[in-house]
Amino acid sequence: MSSNQAADQRRSEILSALSTIIDPDLGRNIVDLGFIKQLAIEGDEVAFAIELTTPACPVKDEMKRRGEEVVRALGWPKKVTVTMTAQVRAALDQTADLAIKNIIAVASGKGGVGKSTVSVNLAYSLAATGARVGLLDADIYGPSIPHMLGLEPTPPATREDAQGKLRIIPFERNGLKVMSMGFLVERDRAVIWRGPMIHGALRQFFFEVEWGELDYLVVDLPPGTGDAQLTMAQQVKTTGAVVVTTPQDVAMLDARKALAMFETTNVPVLGIVENMSGFACPHCGETSHIFGQDGGRRWAEEKGLRFLGHVPIDLSIREHGDDGTPAVLAADTPESVKTAFRSVAEQTAAELAKRQMSGAGPKKLELST
Repeated sequence: MSSNQAADQRRSEILSALSTIIDPDLGRNIVDLGFIKQLAIEGDEVAFAIELTTPACPVKDEMKRRGEEVVRALGWPKKVTVTMTAQVRAALDQTADLAIKNIIAVASGKGGVGKSTVSVNLAYSLAATGARVGLLDADIYGPSIPHMLGLEPTPPATREDAQGKLRIIPFERNGLKVMSMGFLVERDRAVIWRGPMIHGALRQFFFEVEWGELDYLVVDLPPGTGDAQLTMAQQVKTTGAVVVTTPQDVAMLDARKALAMFETTNVPVLGIVENMSGFACPHCGETSHIFGQDGGRRWAEEKGLRFLGHVPIDLSIREHGDDGTPAVLAADTPESVKTAFRSVAEQTAAELAKRQMSGAGPKKLELST
């Protein structure tokens, strides 16, 4: 056997071994999915990269372990080096003015369920994996994101691009690009606008803000099913929506309306987040389900949707929402809280990747106004 034939045989053995690793969401092996990159064999040393569809993959560590394991099991490799990389796939084909791969809408049927809290911590949890992330506060009437990030209501800077168009420079907070109506109005001033004005403002926030290249833009929608939601459906191809609810039946009655709205406007629903799912007493350690238990999970199962996770009631979430430090970034936030938000981010990213790989992409709604 020639040296080239021997090399081809070893390469074939490695790929055959790696083909036994199945992506749990996509249901196919990682070789057929094209995840194996930069395979190099030098004597008894093997190196390769596993390129995932998102840096927030919930099984990233397990996949790396399995990759090393199956190749070592061939017997002849003495050293196996696996590098984990990620290339977020673009679900959108917008315009040259919007270089954003995925737009994630975070919604609820009613206020007070912690939608903005989930939006902020989802965005930062995605960014913590190495993804490029922006956060858009689309609640024109009640913008809360600037306060939650400790940003003052200061008008953003602008510049002219090469075509003479005015571009809005988003604020940055801990590596996250942020835009909100809260930067454009005084803190105690009410925004009293009709639908067309909201439509115009949101269009500006999408197409005139200099977002740059983003893997994910998280959009914190206002509660309900009004003008902001319709504008998003008409103006951009929203990759998917995350619906936030609390466990009790009355909250889910309203959340069901948000779900129905997305179904009507052709926006894929990525899954359900159950916020305020339980309170762990700091003194006795016992968990009390103040608003009920597992209502969000049961609803997700009923609708055939992915359950993205529970987020507990914890004092640190409220405190850091008030002091302008996202809970997932604060040193004194309990690890259980950070883990909950990290899990929501991982499950959201995994569902996005699953839908993109299966061809279940977003569709832009065409409605008369």
